[in-house]
Amino acid sequence: MKHHIVFSIVFILIPLLSHIACAQEEVPVTMDKMDIHGVLGTYANPPLQANNRVDAKKLIRELRDIHANTYNWLIWTRSTDWDDLKLFLPLAEKENIRVWVTLVPPTESKPIAKYSSEPFELDYERWAKEIALLSVEYPNLVAWSIDDFVHNLKFYTPEYLQKILDNASSVNPKLAFIPCCYYKQITLSFAENYRHLLHGILFPYRAESHTANLQDSEYVELEINKLRTMFGQDFPIFLDIYATAHSRLGDSTPQYVGEVIKAGRKFADGVLIYCHQNPEKSAKKYQIIKKGFK
Repeated sequence: MKHHIVFSIVFILIPLLSHIACAQEEVPVTMDKMDIHGVLGTYANPPLQANNRVDAKKLIRELRDIHANTYNWLIWTRSTDWDDLKLFLPLAEKENIRVWVTLVPPTESKPIAKYSSEPFELDYERWAKEIALLSVEYPNLVAWSIDDFVHNLKFYTPEYLQKILDNASSVNPKLAFIPCCYYKQITLSFAENYRHLLHGILFPYRAESHTANLQDSEYVELEINKLRTMFGQDFPIFLDIYATAHSRLGDSTPQYVGEVIKAGRKFADGVLIYCHQNPEKSAKKYQIIKKGFK
C-alpha cells in the first residue's frame, strides 16, 4: 500500500515539477537578471601609449585606485578602439570590472563628424550582434549604449531599434541596452514609445530643469524623480556627471563633481563620470572621484 502511495505522489509531482521548470525558463530577462546594478565608473579618455593605443594595464590600475567597478568604453576617435577593447576585456574581467561599450550615432559620425565608430560605422544591427558575441566570450561586458540617442530618433525608430536589439538578444539576452538621453529631449512621448525597448538610460546631468549649467548640483533628485514619473519607478537611471568641460557650458569644479556623485549615489541606480580623469593632469577631480566612489 505504501509503495502505491509513493508511486502515485511521484506520478503527480513529475509533470508538476516539469511545468514549473519550463515556466522558469520562459521568464523574460529583466534588469535584476542583468549585471548592471550599483554602477560606479568612468567613461572614455583612457590613458594612451606612445603609439596612440590604449594603455589597458594603466587604465585598470587607475580604475582600481578610484574604486570603480565599471568602465564605459567609447568606440570613436581611434580606428583601433574595437581591437583595444578586446585586449582590455580579459584584464578587466580578472579585476571584476564590468564594461559598457558606447557607439556614436549618425550626428557624430562621418560625413558630419571627423570620425565614426569603427569598423562597422552605422551598421548598428551588425554592431549589436558583434558586441553580443563579445559579451558571451567575456561576461563582464554587460551593457552597450549609443551617445546622443534622443537627438537621432528619426534614425532610431522603434521598429529599427527593435531589429537592432533582436540581433543582440538572439546572441545574449542578458546584454543590456542603455542609451545616453538628455533631460530636455526626454519627453513623455519618447518614454511611451521606447521604454519597453530599453534596460535603462544614461542621463547626463546639467540642471536643465532650470538654467543649464555645471555649477548647480541641487536638482539631481528633482530631475531623476521627473524621469521616473515618465518611465516608471523601477526603471534604471544611471547618472552621468561632467568632470570634463562641456563645449558650451564650460568646466565643472571638483566640489561640484563631488556633490553630484553624492546625490547620484543616493537617487540614481548608478554613477558614471564623463570622462575618466588623468590622475596627474586632473589630480583634484581624480581624488574627488576616488573619495566619492569609496
